[in-house]
Amino acid sequence: MRLRTHLAAIALAATGFASTADAETIRVAIGTQDTTVNTATGGLLIRELKLLEKYLPHDGKYQEVAYDIQWKNFTSGAPITNEQIAGKLDFGVMADFPGSFNGLAHLKASRKSLFITVLSGSVNGSGNGIVVPVDSPINSLSQLKGKTISVPFASTSHGMLLRAVRAQGWDADGDVHIVTQAPEVAGAALKANQIEAHADFVPFAELFPWRGFARKIYDGSQAKTPTFHGALVDAAYAEKYPEIVVAYLRAAIEADQLINKEPEKYSELIGKVTGVDAEVDYLFHGPLGLQTRDLTWKPEYRQAVATAIETLKFLKKADNSLDVDSFVDDRFIRAAFKASGLDYEAALKNYQQLPLNAKDASTGEPINDPKRVAEIWVSGEPLVRHYASPENALKALKAVDGEGKATRVFYAQDRDSGIKLLGDQAWFVRTEGGEVSAFLLKENAESWAKAHGGSVLDFASVKASTLASSQGDR
Repeated sequence: MRLRTHLAAIALAATGFASTADAETIRVAIGTQDTTVNTATGGLLIRELKLLEKYLPHDGKYQEVAYDIQWKNFTSGAPITNEQIAGKLDFGVMADFPGSFNGLAHLKASRKSLFITVLSGSVNGSGNGIVVPVDSPINSLSQLKGKTISVPFASTSHGMLLRAVRAQGWDADGDVHIVTQAPEVAGAALKANQIEAHADFVPFAELFPWRGFARKIYDGSQAKTPTFHGALVDAAYAEKYPEIVVAYLRAAIEADQLINKEPEKYSELIGKVTGVDAEVDYLFHGPLGLQTRDLTWKPEYRQAVATAIETLKFLKKADNSLDVDSFVDDRFIRAAFKASGLDYEAALKNYQQLPLNAKDASTGEPINDPKRVAEIWVSGEPLVRHYASPENALKALKAVDGEGKATRVFYAQDRDSGIKLLGDQAWFVRTEGGEVSAFLLKENAESWAKAHGGSVLDFASVKASTLASSQGDR
């Protein structure tokens, strides 16, 4: 009897060992674009904070599963699509244009991909932009007729450029010379004055000016055409492992919540990993940012996919069509919202910029007008200081300088569009009463000054005028 019990125990142990040894290993391979910093909640932050591991299922049919999590980083969407078609990736993070090409490429290969979520975007088009060399005499798109403009072909910024040219009433093949150029090549070309203008996606229309060798003369919001970055998954993979797709999206939701609470902290992390300066990362991820982190499929983003498909066909980058309603699939993100205790329908209806709930750092007054907000990030301080108006921020900047402290960056909001600006790149209008308004474009500042009175000033001049005004008040 004792022998039979012993043999049974050995058999049971062997059975358990075999079960573990033969356990299914499921690959979760994700292609990211780390330097496209507005995608951080779908890639970089999930990876660096190990959020995916937190949500991957381990019950039911996944009870004996082992996960092989693979992260691969790329500088654009096209190679992610190539890797997915080759069966080397399951998920991919990219913008509306390359994402639409991803769907078309899968169809061509007799396969299917699904656009499962938005990560960050702008229903007005902010995020893409056009820059010129820093010493260029060009201050607006209207001055680019007959000029050479480079752009990463078939990117979301390429679509923005074509729409912007069309809005000028120009012929994209005759009135401007559009050439293909990747961001890393364009940066060197701008420094050497080898190109007259460059159109690009996040974050280069802000990063190049921040680094001092370019000026932004056009923001995608002027085109009034939605743009976004989001995530895709192989359709067969999603059908086989829907719980894993939901787990990935729950990780993205938590990444979004974390950076929403501490944008400076996680902008620093993004900067450390990517080399894209934290001051630029905050432009996108901070409150009232250039884009809004948004995981819902607003009608405008669905339209962005449809527009991208049509533009790709126009560019002869696609010879077939793609049904947007079957390509854009919101089942998984809705399930992730529900599992995370969130209201998807409420988020779907919310079109507000990421809010700023703060009081003026100088006066303590509530900040109520988003378009009047200005901010200072002081070196050595973990948090950005917020101000109810540019004039309050400029006075505070004078005090910071007087204390011998260094300022990392000065932000202001465009008085017309509300987008966040790098202060040293902006134009300002100071009225006779001392009110200061910020603008991306000089021509817009001039129009405001004509309508409301006042002087058009660059950043150095508005700082000097604030100092002179303060001395005159003594």
